[in-house]
Amino acid sequence: MATAAVEVPSSNRMLPGSHALDHVHYPKSADFSELSAETVVTEWLSLFNNHLQSGTFSLSKVFLNESYWRDLLCLTWDFHTLSGLKDISSFLEAQSKGSRVQSLAIDQTSNVGKPTVASVDFGGTLKGIQSFLTVDTDVGRGRGLVRLVQDPDDGYNWKAFTLFTSLQELKGHEELIGERRPTGVIHGSHPGRKNWKERRDAEANFENGLEPIVVIVGSGQGGLTAAARLKQLGIVTLMVDQNSHVGDNWRNRYHQLVLHDAVWYDNMPYLNFPPNWPVFTPKDKLAEWFEIYVKAMELNVWNATTLTESIWDGKTKQWTVTLERDIDGKKSIRTFHPRHIIQATGASGEANFPSSIPGLSSFHGPLVHSSQFVGPQASGTGKKAIIVGSCNSAHDIAQDYLEHGYAVTMVQRSSTLVVTSRALIDVTMAGLYCEGGPPVEDADLISHSLPSPVLKRFHIDATRETTRRDAPLLRGLQDAGFSLDNGPDGAGLWMKYMHRGGGYYIDVGASQLIADGKIKVKQGQEISRVNEHSMTFADGDEIEADEIVFATGYQNMRETARKIFGDVVADRVGDVWGYDPEGELRTIWRRSGHEGFWFFGGNLALCRYYSRLLALQIKALEVGLMEYTDA
Repeated sequence: MATAAVEVPSSNRMLPGSHALDHVHYPKSADFSELSAETVVTEWLSLFNNHLQSGTFSLSKVFLNESYWRDLLCLTWDFHTLSGLKDISSFLEAQSKGSRVQSLAIDQTSNVGKPTVASVDFGGTLKGIQSFLTVDTDVGRGRGLVRLVQDPDDGYNWKAFTLFTSLQELKGHEELIGERRPTGVIHGSHPGRKNWKERRDAEANFENGLEPIVVIVGSGQGGLTAAARLKQLGIVTLMVDQNSHVGDNWRNRYHQLVLHDAVWYDNMPYLNFPPNWPVFTPKDKLAEWFEIYVKAMELNVWNATTLTESIWDGKTKQWTVTLERDIDGKKSIRTFHPRHIIQATGASGEANFPSSIPGLSSFHGPLVHSSQFVGPQASGTGKKAIIVGSCNSAHDIAQDYLEHGYAVTMVQRSSTLVVTSRALIDVTMAGLYCEGGPPVEDADLISHSLPSPVLKRFHIDATRETTRRDAPLLRGLQDAGFSLDNGPDGAGLWMKYMHRGGGYYIDVGASQLIADGKIKVKQGQEISRVNEHSMTFADGDEIEADEIVFATGYQNMRETARKIFGDVVADRVGDVWGYDPEGELRTIWRRSGHEGFWFFGGNLALCRYYSRLLALQIKALEVGLMEYTDA
């Protein structure tokens, strides 16, 4: 007898082919008397380094039975999360040439990361010792972080619960910053020499036979951060974008768009926002910052440019790309032969527009996807708007319509996670990304050091606290008929973002309008058809509308690759986003499955962090430290 399919709750839905994260059990808590945290870490490092250098990996005195080692490019040229003592030991034993990680040491450069007693869990009930580390590998140097706890089942010996290692630089190929910065001039007599502007213009226009090693498609935060990192590694890079100006990917969005993430979280590589920058960045201000960033970092961007053809040659290991560029109304066509293409068109991909709904073409009024929505009419008094969707864009657009006098209905087909911006800042970012917080590089190290299963457990506890703080507002939403969830297994916004790339709203005001009944909600019903002046639902209800916006999200980046680069590329790469079996995000920021082709994107913070790792992979390939087929 067939078993009926069980519908997965909206909170637990994942992208096709991605994996759910395991549940984590924290170690047993142990009471320890006064001690020297530095001594504990030093002794643990001595023991572990002996194993690394001797090639013997019986690590029962180093790691707990339930422990995690998250590694980004130090152990291999990929991202890994090793789970459990057995998995860690067997992984190291399987390395035919021995561990690429040669030694770890206490990081003496950071006051934030010195060995100290710290909370291992969100609530602070489990104490351990935490320390920043330096990592020495066969080809580079990295940073790391270890969390040690006592093992009451083994004489209260100090062992690692989590270890994080991440490559920062390649030996002999360090970034051209600090002491290695350019001089800007060659002193002495050099007849006929070019000045800085002439040299810069020649580079930006790829004159005198100059060819890019990397072509980046897209000049949003993904393209800019990747280009900036590659620039500092001496990799000649060209960004191309169909938009007329850098920043248009934000500038051309809906009128009232303001970032929902706080400024301390959103800094870009090498160049933090100035101290007078607003906490929440308006879209047009961010667009202008992108233009400043391009000039300050001397990045090469061709706007009003379309990639019209791309062919990969597996023998020569290079692409042939044809670019069509509009220069003051005149068409220019150039052909280049880069060895790498980075698709940085946005982590969300193509607009997910429900074109199969009957009657769309019959509607007598504006009907667009949110990505094309600019703003409502100046005066909407007496007009009605329907917004299909219930996440960030949908709420912002609904509030904009309401403020212009429209009667607004939000169509919520499943449940949505809602957390106020205040609760998010005060609970999940407190002490990390905040005014007076640690340097962003240190904050990033702490943030990314948590393996995904542990991070999930952290966010389950954090979400309980944000839900408690937001309780009055959340009750008001439920009373208004708005359906809520708390993310996968109650793990909140970040885990929902990692699992499916959306499904949430960071409240900056629209939720109270819903709770007060000013924005109406049609919940739990699919759309049957769109009529000339209305929308009909599966339950027979019909709601009048003068304008309709579908804030229905975006497709996978892979489909954008299919549109730009064709089926041959799209069929070879993997799906983007969602967790792989180890708990690392699939395909993005790492090898895609197609040699010479990379996906890059995410919010500003993710782009800041992973741009370094992407650039290091490309540099390692270029200088022969890495083969694309390396494990």
